[in-house]
Amino acid sequence: MPAEFRFDDGAAYDRYMGVWSRTVGSSFLEWLAPPKGWTWLDVGCGNGAFTRMIAERCAPAMIHGIDPSEGQLAFARTQLPPAIARFEKADAMALPFGDDSMDAAVMPLVIFFVPDPAVGVAEMARVVRAGGIVAAYAWDMPGRGFPYAAVNDVLRATGIQSPKEANPDASRLDRMQELWTGAGLHDVETREITVERTYPSFDEYWEIILGGPSAGQFLRAFSPEERERFQKLLRERLGIGDTRGPFALSARANAVRGRVK
Repeated sequence: MPAEFRFDDGAAYDRYMGVWSRTVGSSFLEWLAPPKGWTWLDVGCGNGAFTRMIAERCAPAMIHGIDPSEGQLAFARTQLPPAIARFEKADAMALPFGDDSMDAAVMPLVIFFVPDPAVGVAEMARVVRAGGIVAAYAWDMPGRGFPYAAVNDVLRATGIQSPKEANPDASRLDRMQELWTGAGLHDVETREITVERTYPSFDEYWEIILGGPSAGQFLRAFSPEERERFQKLLRERLGIGDTRGPFALSARANAVRGRVK
């Protein structure tokens, strides 16, 4: 069976995914173009990287963040004061909020982890008032849009089954469209968001992967010989050869938004 993702170290996760999340999240918020003064729900807020972007860019009245990891939530609470954002442990499929209690609900880079995505979307629609927004963005997992897809490719090539998302197909544009319309949302729109990140060196890229929540658990157990062989294959997969200096990688996310009628 594939290993499970564990996101318990907020600081390490921020180094691994936070930069990517903020880059794609910036484009996502520009696309949403929400008004100021709204009350937001960030479903699967993790370490608060996207929550903080909402606070900085959208002038919200309040943000509620929920996540299943206490470790991530502890880090998130250090990023924003409780007067702006409140974080609690909760299930995306059983949101602890009343009907029509939010102006917007967002699910950043999370929908493919939800055991039943349709239930998660229906829950977001339930807690958002009429006229409010329900939206999400997710790495295009089937289309290899995930920033570390190359790492997972090499893991599989070396006989290691990398951690698997519960519902990777939920990140497809057509599936997102189906989920949003199926939840009774209106004016549903989708779009692709392509982003790029530059790493100062392969060594730093490698250290980030080692500290990450997925491949790192396997790579840290490698012998020096296994590590050298894996790094060689990974360089080839990334197309960077023996590059010692900076190199750029791209990733692609799919986004969806709809309104509660």
